Amino acid sequence: MLEYSVTARRVDAHGSEARTKEAVLVLDTDLAGRPDAFNPAELFLASIAACMLKGIERVTPILKFQLEGASVSLHGVRQDAPPKMLTVHYDLVIDTDETDARLELLHRNVRKYGTISNTVAAALDLQGTIRRTSNTSEPETP
Repeated sequence: MLEYSVTARRVDAHGSEARTKEAVLVLDTDLAGRPDAFNPAELFLASIAACMLKGIERVTPILKFQLEGASVSLHGVRQDAPPKMLTVHYDLVIDTDETDARLELLHRNVRKYGTISNTVAAALDLQGTIRRTSNTSEPETP
């Protein structure tokens, strides 16, 4: 089994920080919000994105899948009472010349072996698409 540790602390009324290994992440915990940090919902979506992108890095050598780049856009819907995320939709964009069948194989592997995406999919409606592009520098918003 793998284990992970993160510590977080309140810096002031405008923000907090999380730490792991040698990394520090500024957190938006200001009640008014702040544009220079991820709020908890955005951090949640970013963790799903990171899981998918890391999954791509893990499975492409195994599948001998050729790509030039990858990006993912996510959109989450939150209900107010009680507060919780209801759905997350993603658009996974791959810069590749692989066939549609191979692209779908990559998608199945990313979905099947993602620690965070599997955990999230068990708790809420996680749906998404995979598609190809010749330029993944600017992902489209779903």
